Amino acid sequence: MDGWEVALASPHPRLRPGIIVYRGFRLALGRPRRRLEVPIGAVTLMLGFEHPVRISGLASSGQSQHARQSGQSRQGPVTLVSVLSGLGTTPVVGEHDGRLAGIEVLLAPWAAFTLFGTALHEVADRNLDPDALGVRPGPGRWGSVAELAAALGTLPSWRERFALLDDVFARWSKAGPPSCERTVRAWSELVRTRGAAPVGHIAEEVGWSVRQLENRFREQIGIGPKAAGRVLRLQRARRMLVAGRTQAETAALCGFYDQAHLSGEFRAMTGCTPREFAAMRRALRAPGGGPQSADRLTDEPTSLILA
Repeated sequence: MDGWEVALASPHPRLRPGIIVYRGFRLALGRPRRRLEVPIGAVTLMLGFEHPVRISGLASSGQSQHARQSGQSRQGPVTLVSVLSGLGTTPVVGEHDGRLAGIEVLLAPWAAFTLFGTALHEVADRNLDPDALGVRPGPGRWGSVAELAAALGTLPSWRERFALLDDVFARWSKAGPPSCERTVRAWSELVRTRGAAPVGHIAEEVGWSVRQLENRFREQIGIGPKAAGRVLRLQRARRMLVAGRTQAETAALCGFYDQAHLSGEFRAMTGCTPREFAAMRRALRAPGGGPQSADRLTDEPTSLILA
């Protein structure tokens, strides 16, 4: 019989809003699982306890649904126990044998810049072993993310694991390079407007030229402000479509030129049409579809179960 365990927690207030949420999970499904993960406005750190996950890019959006679900690689498949996923505009497929346990940490990108001390364009549209960045995360008795993940796996409760993460991330934050206050303001404005704020307006608001804004985003966010706006607009559009809005309504409310523009962005960033995505989400909510908290962001449709 399938079994799963999910535990959600908010990080300590001193870590917010940079660290968004902790999601602990333990799956024992008795069969392989394949999930489509679509772009979101956050960096994801998955601290795996033992079993690996295989991640591959998705083939081009012009193919059939069956071919899309084959998980053909654009980046090249990787098999990892712990994974750092930067901001990006392309979907990926994650596969495992049905057994998986760990903690997903959702981060504002500027906070990930501080925690890992590396320019985030190095991880944009990529899924990497965090220890492959070539930098030590920060002071403490764990010299690597792998050692931290192993220590988390030995603790007896989710509460103790989340408390350890609070402590470790607080120390890493103090040791890492500070994010630029104007970068944080620019990102916050883009998030507040759900990707709708014009790049020129954001640059003016924070006192930079557009080129300065783009350079800072590349360093401390990972992708440019225009690409980040695309991700945030489509994130809102997915939520509205799954909630029952029509494509025409969604396109108008989310700032797309028209329904065709929405459909094109959907295909590019999810590999699906809006109709296919909404239908597959309804199937996920059906009995036996799996834990409803599988999405990386609370109340946000970020995943599809492919098998």
